Amino acid sequence: MANYDTLFQPIKIGNRTARNRFAINAMECCDSDPEGNPTDKTLRRYSRLFEGGAGVIDLEAITVSYDSRGREMQLSVMPRNQKPLEKFVAELKKVNSEPLFIWQLTHSGELSHPDFSRRVCVKPLAGFGGDIIDEEYIDATIEQFVTAAHIAHDSGADGIDFKNCHGYLGSQLVRPYNDRKWKYGGSWENRTRFTYTVYERIAKEINDPNFIVGSKVSIWEGFPGGQGSAGPDSPVMDLTESLALVKGMEERGAQYILVSAGSPSITLALSQPDKAIPDDIYLHFTFQKAVRDVLKPETVVIGSAYSVLGDGHNQLQALDDEHKTLLYWAEKNIRDGVTDMVALGRQSLSDGQIPLKLSTGREKEITWCIACDDCIELLIRQRNVGCATHDREYREALKEIRREEGKLRSKRT
Repeated sequence: MANYDTLFQPIKIGNRTARNRFAINAMECCDSDPEGNPTDKTLRRYSRLFEGGAGVIDLEAITVSYDSRGREMQLSVMPRNQKPLEKFVAELKKVNSEPLFIWQLTHSGELSHPDFSRRVCVKPLAGFGGDIIDEEYIDATIEQFVTAAHIAHDSGADGIDFKNCHGYLGSQLVRPYNDRKWKYGGSWENRTRFTYTVYERIAKEINDPNFIVGSKVSIWEGFPGGQGSAGPDSPVMDLTESLALVKGMEERGAQYILVSAGSPSITLALSQPDKAIPDDIYLHFTFQKAVRDVLKPETVVIGSAYSVLGDGHNQLQALDDEHKTLLYWAEKNIRDGVTDMVALGRQSLSDGQIPLKLSTGREKEITWCIACDDCIELLIRQRNVGCATHDREYREALKEIRREEGKLRSKRT
């Protein structure tokens, strides 16, 4: 059996310590109650993750604004949610008190679903659009993020992930595409004002040296005008601004950066490499190393997109099978200084207990993600999300959805 000692070395994040180099990525699963509170199903999902023993667990895209959200049954972090969230954290800490539990705070902006919420945008983007927001709206949104951070802190979370990735509001503001001449657009100073102000406010107001603050960042979104592009209408990759962004976050208190790429609503296979052409994984490695090189050694870099590798049954070319696995590349990249930790996304739905199974000699019991992306189909359809390959509940739910759609198509024809 391979030696994975590197993956089980503890690492400091701010004043806290993660017990190993595994993180659980924020994976939206659409199973809140109508008020955005965790349900029994939410608790069961996270209890399994806490049992699995990853060093860091990132709570899925919990919205600061229920008026503009991407999922109908999306977790919410507003004053009305504080008591249920306190209970949720307490129950999970009973399962396992060691994982660092951070919450990914988000606002969906132009990705808000118009069927049940208000879609808003900083500048209309083809295929999305929405009500154009003004400076007062962003000023109020900053207050929502700061309030959400207070709620997370007071509810017992160990920190937050201030979301600046995947096409959500943080991304929309910082993109070169946001060339509107307003307080939050046009110049680099204006486009980063929202992000930097939130960081500064949280640092000043929470003022708890043990509370972790960081961000998940799309280093390159992969479309004209997206994060990491050379201009408002250019698809050409230019990481200058993305690297300046993470350095600016670090200067304002970020203790970790979770490196990602793409915008799933536009460049899905970039954000989570496709099993048929998994080679975008190398772009993620490149972005991780670029971020690692510009940040201080004590700022933790967490890499993502590893799920497509699985147990090595993938389409990567020019490699021996043993050099194609998730665990091989996780170990190698940490050892080589590409990243400090690895985050499991789709793999966490398939089996989020890799740390536990590896540490107890049960590597052969790991249920590997096959990157079929049926979980993404469930998400797009606004249904409860889980692994439709390995979990019967979600497999049967997806089959029923497809049967019903088949009946509707037959009626139309």
